[in-house]
Amino acid sequence: MRSAVTPRPPDFDAMPSPTGAKTLALLDLLARHPAGLSSTEAARKSDLTANLVFRILKTFVAMGYATQRGDDKVYVLSSRLLELSRPNVGEQSLVVCAMDTLRALRDETGETVQLLIEAGGKAFVLEQVRGTQALQVSGQVGMRIPLYSCAPGKTILAGWNDPKREAWFRDRTLQRFTARTLSRRKDLEGDLAEIRIKGYAVDRAEGIAGIHCVAAAIRDDYAQPVAAVTVMAPIGRLPESAFAQMGARCMAAARAIEHRLRL
Repeated sequence: MRSAVTPRPPDFDAMPSPTGAKTLALLDLLARHPAGLSSTEAARKSDLTANLVFRILKTFVAMGYATQRGDDKVYVLSSRLLELSRPNVGEQSLVVCAMDTLRALRDETGETVQLLIEAGGKAFVLEQVRGTQALQVSGQVGMRIPLYSCAPGKTILAGWNDPKREAWFRDRTLQRFTARTLSRRKDLEGDLAEIRIKGYAVDRAEGIAGIHCVAAAIRDDYAQPVAAVTVMAPIGRLPESAFAQMGARCMAAARAIEHRLRL
């Protein structure tokens, strides 16, 4: 049995800006603990002094990067960093330009609608509008999902040129998440070719059993995918017989968002 190896704490004093490094280390620590940490826990896990940790955490709260729950005094990161990193297309905010269309698609279908981008080789949930059904399927803003196991990720993959897609495949193992996951490259490539013909992608419970998704890519002026809009629902409310109709709705939504981005 291998013994656990405790990672060495960083040598903050050897860094160009020790205070900046300690602040970023604490930010990273909170990001790895989405349920939050108390000031005492953060000091223990970061190996920083309790007084410094307390002052940094209070600064995070004051500047909107974290919140402190009133019941247990735990510090939790806010969405501030996500807001700062939200992408633009040209001078237009992707999320701002997409929101009205996302809500309209949600109202039309009653199902949860998401806006995703590719980040670090995965699909990243940039924004979400929850459905109106009593039983909802939803994710979480900031979630990362394998590109090949979800409809929005596949429609982005399908739109890449051959060299970019080949680089993504290189040294990548396609893991199987459900019985329907396309975990063989040959099968996935065939599906991507079909997506390019139809203009939309489908997820036949490939990422989560019992959940179907349909998606279409949002493209820039050079016809390159910059994001994808997707509708997700339980299989019973989104059967395969409804894929074409939902695909048309997603494509119409994607074109509407593209139009807003060009205004």
